Amino acid sequence: MSPDELRREVAAGKLRPAYLLAGAEPLLRDEALASIRGAALDGTADDFNFDRLSGESTSPGRLREAVQALPIMASHRLVVLNEPQNARGAAAKKELGEGVAAAVGELVGQEQTVLVVCAAKADKRSAWVKAFKQPAALVECEAPGKPAGVVAFVRKEAADQEVELGPGVAEMLAERVGSQLLLLRQEIAKVALLAGSGARVTRDHVEMSTGQIAEQPVWDLTDAIGDGHSADAVTLLGRILGAGAPAPVVLGALASHFRRLARVSRGGSVRGAPWMIRKLEKQARRYGVSRLLSCLKEIHQADAALKGAGSLDPGMALERLVMRLAS
Repeated sequence: MSPDELRREVAAGKLRPAYLLAGAEPLLRDEALASIRGAALDGTADDFNFDRLSGESTSPGRLREAVQALPIMASHRLVVLNEPQNARGAAAKKELGEGVAAAVGELVGQEQTVLVVCAAKADKRSAWVKAFKQPAALVECEAPGKPAGVVAFVRKEAADQEVELGPGVAEMLAERVGSQLLLLRQEIAKVALLAGSGARVTRDHVEMSTGQIAEQPVWDLTDAIGDGHSADAVTLLGRILGAGAPAPVVLGALASHFRRLARVSRGGSVRGAPWMIRKLEKQARRYGVSRLLSCLKEIHQADAALKGAGSLDPGMALERLVMRLAS
């Protein structure tokens, strides 16, 4: 089930006994949970009817106790378990997984309690993941994997924010920011403020807004990476982050740069000043097509890490990426 399908279903008044919100995109998980919570809890005695549990510290017994409790002065209870795979130790992970599967089974056939499990990573081969079959549901919360999907998200989000986008603006935002959905949402709001109330957002507005990372530091960073100067690249990265640039924005800039290099390496055209295009061509030759594809894969993995699919903090994840790109 997709997040959009979930929203339509919940809006139509259907609540399932259990949901697994699985995927690396936190915005989609958060929005899906908000939809379920809005339908399950009506503001009456919510403090008594909402349990939020952590996989790192929750035992199967505590989970069982939460799902077996009855609603107080309300029609529903909501139990949310975050990241069951974070249970400490292999035995604890196995026990909690078995507890989740048992809880889903116990909830089938009743309408009082709704269980929601949120997981950035969920192995579909696992028994506890397989437990989320009809009438429960697994909701796929992954960012679009292709540029067209990112552009579609930008257009939908702009429409939801009542922001009018000019020609090429959605594509430019998708290229500049990448598949970071929360950042895209924030960037749309930012360019709308820049354009002014009711005004159409143009490519010039996007150029101004996404200039949060100056061109020269980005070129210096990508030059150091391309030249294999790992130490210089890490130092430059530290300066950029120290100047206040958010890690996802830096990653978005790197992703945009390497996508342009890949396009140039395959003979495609890119926009930009003549000096910029010459530099892109030089860097593309330095890498080669196969190496650029490997770099894009590394960037995708770092993107997942920044969204919670790993234990590294954003700065460390970016530093490791930069070192791998420069190796």
